[in-house]
Amino acid sequence: MIVLERVSKSYGGNSIGLDDVSLHIPAGEFVSIVGQSGAGKTTLAKLLMAEEQPSGGRIEIGGWDITRIKPREIPELRRQIGVIFQDYKLLPKKTVYENVSFSLEVAGVKGRIIRDVVPQVLSIVGLEEKMHRFPQQLSGGEQQRVVIARSLVHRPKVLLADEPTGNLDTLNTQDIMDLLVKINAFGTTVVLVTHNREVVNALRRRVITLKDGTVASDHQHGKYLLHV
Repeated sequence: MIVLERVSKSYGGNSIGLDDVSLHIPAGEFVSIVGQSGAGKTTLAKLLMAEEQPSGGRIEIGGWDITRIKPREIPELRRQIGVIFQDYKLLPKKTVYENVSFSLEVAGVKGRIIRDVVPQVLSIVGLEEKMHRFPQQLSGGEQQRVVIARSLVHRPKVLLADEPTGNLDTLNTQDIMDLLVKINAFGTTVVLVTHNREVVNALRRRVITLKDGTVASDHQHGKYLLHV
């Protein structure tokens, strides 16, 4: 599903984001990408969503070589990759329903399809009874659930979660992680980028540790190791 072959990303001078990284993430896997600040986690996430392009190597997602993706192709790629950020980026003057439906509207999806899909994804995240509320009327955990619902409307093959629990307390963090595991059980590949040791260790799934832009370790049932 996701293949990186000898991928590097440099930012000029001695600034290296990734250095000769090769990875294979099969379809349907739940993998955590961990590492200290500056290890290359953010660079990897940006490359996967084509926010940046690699300096060298090849990136393939779902059989599509995105290494030199054209600007006009990026919207199509991002419909295949749902993205969840630490900051919610919700539209404050739109309701939960409108925030979720907006990404479908801008993609030109017909109204009858929107009316069918939005309640479905809100049901998955447990917010069908709050679809007419505004973001400021929701808790932080509920706002992140809206973000997850919005990321699911195009039925993406991959869900990229970049520090999705960074602004949440322990209880809401667990709720969001339970939801990501549920989504993964539907067959969606989940790539979790995080520095949250407790979350990673509780998952007991594959853990890829980055250090100085390289893969320091890759364990199928791994933990966030302090000494790496």
